[in-house]
Amino acid sequence: MLKVMQSPGKYIQGPDALQHLAEHVKPLADHAFVIADHFVFGLVEETITKSFKKEDVKFNEAIFQGECSQNEINRLGELFKESGAKIVVGIGGGKTLDAAKAVAFYAHVPIVIVPTIASTDAPTSALSVIYTDNGEFESYLFYPKNPDVVVMDTTVIANAPARLLVAGMGDALATYFEARACAEANKTTMAGGYSTLAAKSLALLCYETLLSEGYKAKLAAEGKVSTKALENIIEANTLLSGLGFESAGLAAAHAIHNGFTVIEECHGMYHGEKVAFGTLVQLVLENAPLDEIDEVLDFCTQVGLPVTIAQLGFEATAPHYHDKLKAAAELSCAKGETIHNMPFEVTAQDVYAAIITADKMGRDWLDE
Repeated sequence: MLKVMQSPGKYIQGPDALQHLAEHVKPLADHAFVIADHFVFGLVEETITKSFKKEDVKFNEAIFQGECSQNEINRLGELFKESGAKIVVGIGGGKTLDAAKAVAFYAHVPIVIVPTIASTDAPTSALSVIYTDNGEFESYLFYPKNPDVVVMDTTVIANAPARLLVAGMGDALATYFEARACAEANKTTMAGGYSTLAAKSLALLCYETLLSEGYKAKLAAEGKVSTKALENIIEANTLLSGLGFESAGLAAAHAIHNGFTVIEECHGMYHGEKVAFGTLVQLVLENAPLDEIDEVLDFCTQVGLPVTIAQLGFEATAPHYHDKLKAAAELSCAKGETIHNMPFEVTAQDVYAAIITADKMGRDWLDE
């Protein structure tokens, strides 16, 4: 049995870490290609310009246009070639970072990842989620190695909308439960081997950190301040969840998220918000103990994660409501999806039934 554990080359986290960005780029290359969207460049351009100038590192800027699709990756890749740069630096949210990783992969150059939010566990991973130009899940793109450097500036992240941090908690919430299912099924993980004890321990620590620090971190984020609880949640959302999902496995929760991408009414919800509901659906699929489900429901409502389909923006009165849920269930069970890492066979009908049941559980919980 081959066990595999992988991680980024270097992980840096702390207040004002972005001011030292070029110090981590320069050992890898002296000419950077920086990808970010218009909004993020407005936030960080002055800081990174000073950092690159101080370290005498040349850089070019490229605007990310919002969707991590193959067309956008190809467009950015052409700009990279024209720039003559030797390293890619991605700054921003999950889709920006996933696109930056893809550009670096196709160009065979190093990648530095700089999240400005802690809304997913994407930053440390050796994969990108590829969507269609319309925002529907298309595929995973796997890489032979993790990012060379990940820089988490907790001052920047503390000033982002609190909802984004909470969405990151929703993404991280799935880590332990998916790792547990994958290990029980003895399935290979995203890293290409079986779970290590280290990865499973990190997944459990991620869940325990969410429960103990999540609410306090949310309050800090709402106040735009960095506290020890916020620092711990940033680490849980990014490093613990990133290492945990990749080296201990994904299962039903993320597959159900992918299924929900076909429901247009849910497109306004963040990745982690849909994953949180997917976690509840996975627990129903497993027929998990009620006290465990209650613990997850309590956590979600405490920090503000959705526990019903309506909270995902899809009302029961919407046209073709049940047909769309069945379509989401079908997509979640597509060939190659991570739902097949569950320790039992799962059909689209099983998923549909679990979605309906999880939704009723969430509504009952909110009515109590």
